[in-house]
Amino acid sequence: MLDHVNDDLLPIGRFARLCRLSVKQLRHYAELGLLVPAWVDPDSGYRYYRADQAREALSIGLLRSLDVPLSAIGEVLSGTAPAQALGRVRDDLEAELARRHRTLATLERLLSRGLPEVEVNLTGERARHVALARDVAVTERDIPRAVAGCVARLTASPTGAPGGRRPPGTPDDADGVAGEVRLTGLFPVELGERIPVAVAIELDDLDDPVPPGSRPGVLPGGVFACATHVGPYNQINLTAHALLSWCAERGHAPRDPFREVYLSDPASTPPERLVTRLMIRLENPLDR
Repeated sequence: MLDHVNDDLLPIGRFARLCRLSVKQLRHYAELGLLVPAWVDPDSGYRYYRADQAREALSIGLLRSLDVPLSAIGEVLSGTAPAQALGRVRDDLEAELARRHRTLATLERLLSRGLPEVEVNLTGERARHVALARDVAVTERDIPRAVAGCVARLTASPTGAPGGRRPPGTPDDADGVAGEVRLTGLFPVELGERIPVAVAIELDDLDDPVPPGSRPGVLPGGVFACATHVGPYNQINLTAHALLSWCAERGHAPRDPFREVYLSDPASTPPERLVTRLMIRLENPLDR
């Protein structure tokens, strides 16, 4: 039974200590095919590793300490485009770092101003004929990507948007856009696992052609609770919180979708001066 065990084979416990890994980690890596034992005793199931596998095991430990996912580690160890695999990890880490910086800026705003309170007005809004571009965000963090894709479709025509007007600029974080063409972001009031996102652009005339990748639609009218957000798009959730709180305190039931009307051109407006109008359509507002 021990014929295969020689000086070149190390028991899993000894190999784990040598490579600064746990036995549990080694078993997991073996299951994933990242680092399989050199030999497994068929009777006891005990695992043995060769000493020359230590470099690979230590490399896995190093990469995991740098938050490299196991799937990317597999690409690195196999030699299949390791630079591309590590490049994707770097890009993901940079995106997460940027998100953390935005979160920190929002916390700083809360520290300096307290929980948000905004002036809320009730206003009647007529129905509007629009072109709609739709997408689905797989998480809340994916919403900017989905919005950016919708905006790109609405403003991609050679002459700009419907009616030949100049398309607006695109914000740095792609949370929304505005300019000579008024764009409205549409979002569910309650966010689930998959989040339907739409962006609407108003049509001057029912016969206006809609941009490729969009469809004609109607934004219904009604009575809306409205609040104005001034500041970066990634801090709109603060004003949205205050607006939803106002509705809840007065017993108003909000109806989908939550609207963000982008009133500033982010291409020429500093983030802290961007103006966005938030709107929630109310059910039976006169009954309250």
